[in-house]
Amino acid sequence: MTESIFALATFLLFTLGVAWISSRLTSRAHDSGAAGYFMAGRGLTGWFICGSMLLTNLSAEQLVGLNGQSYADNLSSMAWESTAALATIMLAMFFLPRYLKGGFTTLPEYLETRYDVTTRRIVSAMFIIGYTLVANPVALYLGALSLDEVFGIHTALGLGHEAMIWILVWVMGGVGAAYAVLGGLRAVAISDTINGVVLLLASLSVPVLGLIALGDGSLAAGIDHLVINQPEKLNAVGDENSRIPFGTLFTGMIFANLFYWCTNQATIQRTLAAKNLAEGQKGVLLTGFVKILVPLVMLVPGVIAFHLIGDQLDKPDLAYPALIKLVMPWWLLGFFVAAFFGTVISHFNSIVNSTATLFAMDWHRAFRPQASDAELVRVGKWVGTGFALISMVIAPLMLYAPDGIYLLIRRVTGFYNIPIIAIVLAGFFLPRVPGWSARLVLVLHVLLYGILVIGFDIDKRIGINFVHIMGMMFALHAVILACCGWFWPRNGRAGTIDFRLADGEQLPLHLRPWRYARLTSVLLVCLLISMYLTFSPLGFATVGGPGLPYGMLMATLWLLFLAYAVRHLRRLAPTIETA
Repeated sequence: MTESIFALATFLLFTLGVAWISSRLTSRAHDSGAAGYFMAGRGLTGWFICGSMLLTNLSAEQLVGLNGQSYADNLSSMAWESTAALATIMLAMFFLPRYLKGGFTTLPEYLETRYDVTTRRIVSAMFIIGYTLVANPVALYLGALSLDEVFGIHTALGLGHEAMIWILVWVMGGVGAAYAVLGGLRAVAISDTINGVVLLLASLSVPVLGLIALGDGSLAAGIDHLVINQPEKLNAVGDENSRIPFGTLFTGMIFANLFYWCTNQATIQRTLAAKNLAEGQKGVLLTGFVKILVPLVMLVPGVIAFHLIGDQLDKPDLAYPALIKLVMPWWLLGFFVAAFFGTVISHFNSIVNSTATLFAMDWHRAFRPQASDAELVRVGKWVGTGFALISMVIAPLMLYAPDGIYLLIRRVTGFYNIPIIAIVLAGFFLPRVPGWSARLVLVLHVLLYGILVIGFDIDKRIGINFVHIMGMMFALHAVILACCGWFWPRNGRAGTIDFRLADGEQLPLHLRPWRYARLTSVLLVCLLISMYLTFSPLGFATVGGPGLPYGMLMATLWLLFLAYAVRHLRRLAPTIETA
């Protein structure tokens, strides 16, 4: 009883503390009008951008699900997390300068500038429907399920499992909606950053405690046990029978990550609210660094659980909860519950805020161009509340859905991610592509995806990984857009003047890039390559550990980086002295 009271007190103290700090910092900023509410006054710095992007991305489901996959298989699923670093580089170096130059509030606003207003409406509707009916309900349901499984809350309180899921969904949804609706983007970014730091610390404690337990009290002995016994569990280079074959990194995964990190409104909105380009790039690239470290907390604990528990678990997803129960001391439990709780509400409030922004800017302002800032904010608050309630009603109903329906929902995001990244890239690189071709690709993809992937499970029938199918569909859309631009160019005639993005007239942003952005990007690439070399048959995923080829490759890689860094810093020296 004493331990339970202490854990509850720790949880409440931290949760209320985050709310108090967020409200104080938000009120001090004195944000006003629609720009203040939806875009934090265009004043977010790199740290808050990083924190909010991470908590929009990370979820309790990933902690449980990815560790379950590594428990059952190996580290091949780290591809989804680590390779996101490449997408953050693209966002920082290519997409973000163009978004800020145009002064956009939403991605659909860019699509109207590049294509037409109908394309803007279609994409905005896709985002709103996907967020409200899929992304947020799934996040709330799996967050509640994970929280209850990890900590056994329904047993501790003497309630039924179903009742506990309903309660947790509505508590987390209510708190998350309060941040998004009452505080706007700044409150969301601040709470996300605080929760992100706590999640990182809490999550890192799990593999450390697990290795100590594996080594009978010695961290070094635990590491030795991990790399000596069944080292194939540490292999991140998956074959075609793995959950994520290595080849998918070069097909559909590229475009799935580009969509999520470079065009997904819920992710990029905090970068659009950057104080300037330099701060935006700092925040985005810092996010890339953390994403490279994510496998340490999202996959390695699953391997540790395999060594500690063996293959005795009925379901792989029970590996992470079982590990926590085994190694987590009682005095840290409340802190860890707070980290879990904060992860779910941060993910939820970010999406609610983005949904309200999309509706207010892409729909309400379009039909009421004379609407005042106060009216836009008021509409955003009401709409955010409404969409949050819809998601909170849908989320617990997933308890009663058959497994097939649940898997179907998990694949629904495929209806819009690939065509959106296709038309955005075409907008930048194919200036002759006409507006109607974007609408053609969006509609065609929904039909093909619904019939072939959802209806006929074509990936399973032909025995090819689903991620490869995504790459094929992107290639198809790219060919269609290129052909439309070639045969029916913009304005209907050959020789059309290439489209050029106009400067935003109402956005006084300083567009000078961060002087260390390129060097940081190269460092990120080197770290990613090092991560894959380390967790491969050349590294620790083989009997006997790394050999001479591993050492030679690592030495060559980092000598090349050192040479580049010295040359780059010498070029920067006059600029730094002038500044």
